[in-house]
Amino acid sequence: MAAERLKDLSQPIDVPLLDATVAAFYGTGSKEERATADQILRYLQNNPDMWLQVVHILQQTKSLNTKFFALQVLEGVIKYRWNALPVEQRDGMKNYISEVIVQLSSNEASFRAERLYVNKLNIILVQILKHDWPARWQSFIPDLVAAAKTSETICENCMAILKLLSEEVFDFSRGEMTQQKIKELKQSLNSEFQLIHELCLYVLSASQRIELIRATLSTLHAFLSWIPLGYIFESNLLETLLKFFPVPSSRNLTLQCLTEVASLNFGDYYNVQYVKMYNIFMVQLQTILPPTTNIPEAYAHGSGEEQAFIQNLALFFTSFYKFHIRVLESSQENISALLMGLEYLINISYVDDTEVFKVCLDYWNSLILELFDSHHNMDNPAVTANMMGLQVPLLPGIVDGLCAQLLQRRRLYAGTMSKLRMLMICRMAKPEEVLIVEDENGNIVRETMKDNDVLVQYKIMRETLIYLSHLDHEDTEKQMLKKLSKQLSGEDWTWNNLNTLCWAIGSISGSMMEEQENRFLVMVIRDLLNLCEITKGKDNKAVIASNIMYVVGQYPRFLRAHWKFLKTVVNKLFEFMHETHPGVQDMACDTFLKIVQKCKRKFVIVQVGENEPFVSELLSALATTVADLEPHQIHSFYESVGHMIQAESDPHKRDEYLQRLMALPNQKWGEIIGQARQSVDFLKDQDVIRTVLNILQTNTSVASSLGTYFLSQISLIFLDMLNVYRMYSELISSSIAEGVPFASKTSYVKLLRSVKRETLKLIETFLDKAEDQPQIGKQFVPPMMDPVLGDYARNLPDARESEVLSLFATIINKYKAAMIDDVPRIFEAVFQCTLEMITKNFEDYPEHRLKFFSLLRAIATHCFPALIQLSSQQLKLVMDSIIWAFRHTERNIAETGLNLLLEMLRNFQASEFCNQFYRTYFLTIEQEIFAVLTDTFHKPGFKLHVLILQQLFCLVKYLTLLRLLQLWISFILLNKLFSG
Repeated sequence: MAAERLKDLSQPIDVPLLDATVAAFYGTGSKEERATADQILRYLQNNPDMWLQVVHILQQTKSLNTKFFALQVLEGVIKYRWNALPVEQRDGMKNYISEVIVQLSSNEASFRAERLYVNKLNIILVQILKHDWPARWQSFIPDLVAAAKTSETICENCMAILKLLSEEVFDFSRGEMTQQKIKELKQSLNSEFQLIHELCLYVLSASQRIELIRATLSTLHAFLSWIPLGYIFESNLLETLLKFFPVPSSRNLTLQCLTEVASLNFGDYYNVQYVKMYNIFMVQLQTILPPTTNIPEAYAHGSGEEQAFIQNLALFFTSFYKFHIRVLESSQENISALLMGLEYLINISYVDDTEVFKVCLDYWNSLILELFDSHHNMDNPAVTANMMGLQVPLLPGIVDGLCAQLLQRRRLYAGTMSKLRMLMICRMAKPEEVLIVEDENGNIVRETMKDNDVLVQYKIMRETLIYLSHLDHEDTEKQMLKKLSKQLSGEDWTWNNLNTLCWAIGSISGSMMEEQENRFLVMVIRDLLNLCEITKGKDNKAVIASNIMYVVGQYPRFLRAHWKFLKTVVNKLFEFMHETHPGVQDMACDTFLKIVQKCKRKFVIVQVGENEPFVSELLSALATTVADLEPHQIHSFYESVGHMIQAESDPHKRDEYLQRLMALPNQKWGEIIGQARQSVDFLKDQDVIRTVLNILQTNTSVASSLGTYFLSQISLIFLDMLNVYRMYSELISSSIAEGVPFASKTSYVKLLRSVKRETLKLIETFLDKAEDQPQIGKQFVPPMMDPVLGDYARNLPDARESEVLSLFATIINKYKAAMIDDVPRIFEAVFQCTLEMITKNFEDYPEHRLKFFSLLRAIATHCFPALIQLSSQQLKLVMDSIIWAFRHTERNIAETGLNLLLEMLRNFQASEFCNQFYRTYFLTIEQEIFAVLTDTFHKPGFKLHVLILQQLFCLVKYLTLLRLLQLWISFILLNKLFSG
């Protein structure tokens, strides 16, 4: 009965009952009560007449939650139905909201007590303004400014409304309003900003109320990025702001405003004002934060406000220098203030806060890139002049002057650059290759997850340090070797200090002349090996080992030029492969792979003083070398040796090396197949299944590095591998068919499926990496048709491997039109059954979805004639599946579907079946594309939606013109006929 009373909106709503319903929804009552309350509130919210009750509710209720519910209803109406409402209803609501805001904000006590409610009302008012201002509410800004002058609390709230309005128009309007409406609002704000400007200056000069001053500064901050420059530089606004900078209560907000001004860049017109602002600022800053302050320590122990000040200071300096550093360089009296500011920024860069460091690093990277480019292009005066913003004829005297300027500029920043080198060395981020890290408990462990933010930061720091090294090799080398000597002496020894130093050393590979790099690297490796000898403790040695491996892996040029050193390094890596400390073996295998990829030719030729190539020596001791490695590490090792063998140009030697490399896995494979021929049940043992999986993974690793040259090995095991695949597939199907709950999730079935997937992965890897030789496709594709494709079609959905789809997509992409005759067989085996799996909902079989559409796209791209030969029912299935794909909310599936559709449209347009196809599918495609185009869930596909519509509309235009041409020719012929 209560619910029915609330739902009857023909009379004023029962507010106490509504309060009770809202309270039940937000309260801690029973689940049933909350569900009932939720149902009632949803009904009311969706009722188009509910908004008419909003004023009544706001006047009667004392519950803040109920007020928010009513305002939520009103917000929906304003957003979607405001312009459709009668004028008197709009004006009535607008006036009521304005009156309540004024009433609540005119009194200090009510303003503070109802602050949340007032903030929500402000938001509602701004939503109304987005519709009615300026056309239907021209007096809004004058009215607001007049109201602000009546009371300091009203003025504070008016500032909040102005800030909201600025943010809505300039920051959050995209996607909410049309471009024309946004432009209109911006013009209105610009034209009426003088009143706002006068109000802000009046408040800042006359008010002593901290809250009002802070609100005004916050509003100014929102406006400063877009207001006409005259309001900033041709009034006393900057001087007023600088007066508030030393005041603790307003310091951060003032600094944000100054940063906004600093980031404006409109040529040189206001350079004098910028220099004056900077100099006054620096004088004040030295009082607030003396230059001798240990900023990182102060930040670590500072309050939230003090930490925010350091963050804002970093933003101010970087913004100012990005756009106005040239004007400070141009006169001698400003240089000392400039260098002092850079010193502050260097000190701030040591603060242990990722976001602060990112801000500083971004600027240091841009500055050093500019200095490097101008230095690098010193021989090209035209480029140099352009970089310095000079538009003058390049006469010989001017060229000499430019070079002198560049040298002077380098000398100016030499001290700062030296300190910046030390900063980069001390704070270098961890590279991707390093796997040994310190956990939160201070233990050395193997890294389990990559941190993408750290990798991005490393790339920027690496680039910055390389430029710094190019500018001054000697200083870079001197600072690194000095820091390394402190590690040896124990003066500066910590894991972190050694890590960052070695990461920095590794990052500058290639930035020195070869002779200098050789000398430098020999000293570094010598010192690191000495450090490893004198340091006690497994954790310490593991850290040093990881750094040695990283550094040597970064200098392939040096390794290629020094065989004995390369051999020593590789043998040291083999030693590390027997070290069981977490991460050391992984990193040794990864470094070995990296070195082999860069120096592989060195391992297959007989070096001076050697009796045989290193690869032969390695293969003789293979079993010993890999004895302590885990399976995944052995796979990496085999991949590395595969790269060596691939570099051998003699086919006989290459086959011999491959045979020796694969001797151990082939021997085990032969034993398993031999046992299976005697008793097929042997293959069902879990240990045997794991061994089969391991052998296949080893083969895949070698195939990935050998490519075409893996042919002899895969030919050896191919047919037996397919038989094992077929048998394991039957075991999986029977296990799932027995109907045991979660049969597909059992460890046994998962293990069997792993073998199937690895089999498919091995074949796909080989065919993908092999050179485009048609005989390879003819040799391997036909035998797979029944064991792989037929198996996929016969299997239960839960037993079908998505890798089958990606394998045949790879085959079609590889062999293209040669596969046209096989497409019907592929289509018959995978199409219908896969569609039945993936079209029931948008969640099940996610891997099959994407791989299915990738296969379909491969067919459409390379075997389009095969699609034309499909029956009309089969083609309809294809089109329905494509439509289903681009309707999908998963972005990559939707994009694959859209790209596939675009490919199909282009192919059909160029074919003889163009008219027939478009007559059947044009309207359907157009309607479906418009459906997703207007759906916010499909925003990322907008560009592809437009391209498809363009294709359709251009086709209509073309066909219309063609039809008109045909009519015109017919008319001429008829005219001639009758006139004759």
